[in-house]
Amino acid sequence: MKRLLLFMLLLANFFPLFAQQQEKLQIRYYCTNWGNTDSWDRFCERVKQAGYDGVEAWLPADHNERKEMIEALKKYNLRLGLLSGGSGTSFEQYRDNFNHNLKEAAGLKPDYINCHTGKEYYTFDQIKQLIDLGQLAMERDKVPVYHETHRGRFTFAAHLTKQYLEKIPALRLALDISHWCNVHESMLSDQVEAVSLALSRTAHIHARIGHPEGPQVNDPAAPEWKSTVDQHLAWWDEVVAQHKRNGAKVLTMTTEFGPAGYLPTLPFTQQPVADQWTVNVYMLNLLKDRYKE
Repeated sequence: MKRLLLFMLLLANFFPLFAQQQEKLQIRYYCTNWGNTDSWDRFCERVKQAGYDGVEAWLPADHNERKEMIEALKKYNLRLGLLSGGSGTSFEQYRDNFNHNLKEAAGLKPDYINCHTGKEYYTFDQIKQLIDLGQLAMERDKVPVYHETHRGRFTFAAHLTKQYLEKIPALRLALDISHWCNVHESMLSDQVEAVSLALSRTAHIHARIGHPEGPQVNDPAAPEWKSTVDQHLAWWDEVVAQHKRNGAKVLTMTTEFGPAGYLPTLPFTQQPVADQWTVNVYMLNLLKDRYKE
């Protein structure tokens, strides 16, 4: 009898540990509202029907629109990731506005806040102040705060972002590596060390395909972009693999192909050469199929 009780006790201790070790990484997919012209209700209905888990958006300045957004997200059971940034004619004005916007965004308790942080010409000390504000918001409001790799921001180039990552261990990225392909006019084969470090510190992914002459291919389904798409997938594969190795429970991704203007257009008519919604849903299904295991 004692042996049976001991065996049952061992099983009780073993199975929770086994279950914890076997827990799979959950990937959540968010739809950008960039370029959306529908009402929040209609937009969220389409997002839900397409199979997304949530929406990524800038926090509406208008409180009535903010209310509409929140109601639509609740109605369709969608999650929220927020973008945030700053503005001002001086660094001090920018810093104060950046901090204000962070607090506003954190007040909604989104899954994460993805920051467009600073200007590419700000000094290291100025950028460090902004990163510290993000860290403070994360600790105070218990909301993850990331900094997006983006043209015009402190993260606009791979080699410079590497310096920040080396000096600020707490810094976590929202990786939109399409910008770096454009900035460096390459697929980054000569910046393996910088890219590897960035991948290891990536907490959120913007799944857009860039190329040496632009931050967005016209249509990722087109066969002429296959090698470019494959390279982006290889980068994202590594982020997913590292999250699994580190025992992370969740990784978030946003399909973020932009509207006409960002999406290439035909001359004179300005008609987009592809459909933004179709392209983003194509990326969603590609990623869900790739990472379904």
